[in-house]
Amino acid sequence: MADLNGGIVGKDNPTTTQAARTSTFNSSGTFTAQAVSTKADILIIAGGGGGGGTLAGGGGAGGYREISDHPIPASGVPVTIGAGGAGATSGTRGADGNNTVFGASSPLTSTAGGGGGRANNPDPAGTSKSGRSGGSGGGGYFNAGGGAGNTPPTSPPQGNAGGAGATAAGVPGEEDSGGGGGASAAGANGSAGGGGNGGAGSPSTISGSDVTRGGGGGGGGFAPLTQSSGGAGGGGAGGAGPTGTGVAGTANTGGGGGGASYNFPEKHGGDGGSGVVIVRENAVTTASGMWSMEAVYENVKAGTWV
Repeated sequence: MADLNGGIVGKDNPTTTQAARTSTFNSSGTFTAQAVSTKADILIIAGGGGGGGTLAGGGGAGGYREISDHPIPASGVPVTIGAGGAGATSGTRGADGNNTVFGASSPLTSTAGGGGGRANNPDPAGTSKSGRSGGSGGGGYFNAGGGAGNTPPTSPPQGNAGGAGATAAGVPGEEDSGGGGGASAAGANGSAGGGGNGGAGSPSTISGSDVTRGGGGGGGGFAPLTQSSGGAGGGGAGGAGPTGTGVAGTANTGGGGGGASYNFPEKHGGDGGSGVVIVRENAVTTASGMWSMEAVYENVKAGTWV
């Protein structure tokens, strides 16, 4: 029965509240939204690049994209999680990671991290010395630069460049390699002290906890006294004596694999870490029909008026 409500005539209707929900995809699958969700916050990280083998650059982190209030459909959304790139098993460049994709029509894509550079002989053009470009770029070997990050470009940027090999960075005769780029910082250049550290990843609270992901892999060096570190957020460390093997990036962080250092025989680079997708649906309060003025006032005051 209708009554007079300070200018609004109608019945009082109860509200319906849909709870917040976080969905994490560590492997490929399908995301289905809750009944009244129309937007969500989405974190999309691609697979990290693999570290190069023997005196090689660290792998770049997988592209890192966090998007707020992105429209989501009522139908299921395909989610593809990119695998990390394989670390090189000899003195060659590490493999790129793989893209992570949310959606089929007009999808959101984070680009794979680039592999760490390392030239095997013969390589007359020196084409393999540079780190590969990608979401974040791989580190360069000897006299070559690191790969470019944020490739292809997104706004805000999905990653950073890899560090240069020591000779390219101005240290004559040094075969120490650059670290892979990370989500929030470029990889460090190689130096006379050893391989460059991997670039740092980025923190996010989308899962309910403050977690850093997307670190670059550390670069390998010539029998280094100090092992290079992987970037915060899952980047693998560069190889250290006596084993010299690069450390793998952490799974589901998009961390780059560490480049191998020199210890005979040839050593392996670390594999890149796989990617991840996290979808956060915020709580929603809805109601249909007319509201009383008192109900409008109370919901506006409580921040639940939608």
